[in-house]
Amino acid sequence: MTDGLTLPRRYVAIGAISAGTALVIIDGGIATVALPTIARDLHVGNSAVVAVVTVYQLILAMMILPFAGLGDKFGLKRTYQFGQLVFTVATLLCFFAKSLPFLLVVRAAQALGAAAALSVSSALIRSIYPAKQLGRGLGINSVVVSSSAALAPTIGGLVLGIAPWPWVFASAVPFALLSLVLGRALPAPEPRDEKFDVLGAVMCASMIGLVISGAESAVHGDSPVVSAAIVAVGAGIGWIFVRRERGEEKPILPIDLLARPVIALSAVGAYTAFTASMTLLLSTPFRLQHGYGFSAAEVGAAIAPWPLTNMIVAPLAGWLSDRVPAGLLGGIGMAVSIVALLLIATLPADAAYFDIAWRMALCGSGFGLFLPPNARLIIGSAPRERAAAAGGLVGTVRLVGQTTGATLVAALLAMNVGAGMAPPLVAAGLALMAGLCSLARLRPSIRNPSSDEAEDEQPGTQVSR
Repeated sequence: MTDGLTLPRRYVAIGAISAGTALVIIDGGIATVALPTIARDLHVGNSAVVAVVTVYQLILAMMILPFAGLGDKFGLKRTYQFGQLVFTVATLLCFFAKSLPFLLVVRAAQALGAAAALSVSSALIRSIYPAKQLGRGLGINSVVVSSSAALAPTIGGLVLGIAPWPWVFASAVPFALLSLVLGRALPAPEPRDEKFDVLGAVMCASMIGLVISGAESAVHGDSPVVSAAIVAVGAGIGWIFVRRERGEEKPILPIDLLARPVIALSAVGAYTAFTASMTLLLSTPFRLQHGYGFSAAEVGAAIAPWPLTNMIVAPLAGWLSDRVPAGLLGGIGMAVSIVALLLIATLPADAAYFDIAWRMALCGSGFGLFLPPNARLIIGSAPRERAAAAGGLVGTVRLVGQTTGATLVAALLAMNVGAGMAPPLVAAGLALMAGLCSLARLRPSIRNPSSDEAEDEQPGTQVSR
């Protein structure tokens, strides 16, 4: 197998992946600014219209791992482009949405398309770049994620200023079309003629969906007993599912990969890091508005240094991860973030914009130093034939971590401590856990497992990094 694509085809393929990643991230965040307008036009309450966002995120989290399995069977490139076609068609249906239930069905279809694309994107990145440049490629992808997340609210606001709300969703379609056009350059590994575990896919989606929705309903609902029952059913399905997956050669839930300590530590670290970052980012607007009297525009400006700094640090971290152990980079990154989170928690009562901005920039740089090397280690440590499963694991951990962070913020707000120093302190504790997981990977027995467990592939993708 060749080590990455040749130039200039590689650059075209990078453009295709970047546009597809921007599509998923922008569509996930752009709807937020349109929710009040959608509620007014469809004559529904503000609490009900939030489902436009939560349905998208929930379906995305539920379907990434099943679609990763389908990607192995039908081909990575084919799965990626099929997902973008589904997303584009579903987006056009937004123009026919005259009721909230219809719009939610459309959003679910959009999420299915986005999940298909996202599930195999990391595996495609691994095929695009030479092994020794994998960290650089994942760093570039992190920049696309950060910049798209930062641009989504701005794009949504601009579109709403000149067009009806369906155009907010349609504004992501050009990214899909661009990715489809450039996608001819994507690598097309041969699909594998193997049976797809339909029952396993259903159990995987049910487990994730029930646990997440049950946890969220515990915060937002009125019946703790019902919420606990939903979580219990999801956990029960998960217990049966995991026992069943142990007998599968290529399980949908990649327990074969998680059996490797370096990947398990990386997954736990990523989960706690994403939970910590979302906890801070979602709670900060409440603190700045209620505690410091910031306007909505001022809040956005105060948070902006986080993604802007991330855009600079992430590619640098990706480049370094091809040369420096990810455990060391992650430990340093989380140490920086912990210091920043403690500084944010202890903001002075008369804090001005600059006092907040430089702390957010410092915190964002720490997470930017942790996440790309962490993702590189997960993907690079997996056997090549399990690259799609490793990529699905990365995407699922990110989404579940972000959802956990959102639920945690809602719980802290319900306890009347979500607009103070509690969220950054909780985030600091989570960052400490992520840092300890990262440093644990420096142990020789974890960095350099026995040769029968190490991956048989090109130099530069060994688990020692």
